[in-house]
Amino acid sequence: MHLILTGATGMIGSSALDAMIGMKEITKISILSRGPVKMAEDAKDPRINVITHKDFAQYDSEVLTQLKGASGDYVKITRDWPAEAAKAFQALTPENEPFNFVYVSGVGATTEPGLFSAFWARIKGEAELALADIRKENPLLRASSVRLGFGSEAKHDAIKPYLPSRPYYEKVLRASEPAIRAVMPNIKTN
Repeated sequence: MHLILTGATGMIGSSALDAMIGMKEITKISILSRGPVKMAEDAKDPRINVITHKDFAQYDSEVLTQLKGASGDYVKITRDWPAEAAKAFQALTPENEPFNFVYVSGVGATTEPGLFSAFWARIKGEAELALADIRKENPLLRASSVRLGFGSEAKHDAIKPYLPSRPYYEKVLRASEPAIRAVMPNIKTN
């Protein structure tokens, strides 16, 4: 199984990469990144191919060739790039085989914005709708959106060395994690 990963330098992407490395049924991991991915370099896993890709709104034939055989500005980054990636990637699988595309959205995203909906929530909702429309056009593109809420690397030692240093206010907020988990157990991911 050949998987494509974006966002590999962030907390969620690092966690996904760590999980992929541990799965022996995954034969190839293609990482699209604007820069180096230290965790991938340190893993020294021959299955990993980091593809430096500066413009996520466009996918040239060289990039798509490296992704062949895979089975998976704020507005541009959040809404447009995922839709463009899904459109480009759907042609990577053999005929009549599905392609799974998972978009990491966020708790609070909305597909029905109201007067007081936050800008980011509207844009993420628009991305979810765009992916749903693409899926309707091509049922073999299995586009899904997941709305993660509060993530923590606290119990994921494998990714800690690869995450950027947190600002002071976030370090203070970490002390509230047990209370958040107790009050809202479904909003938190480890």
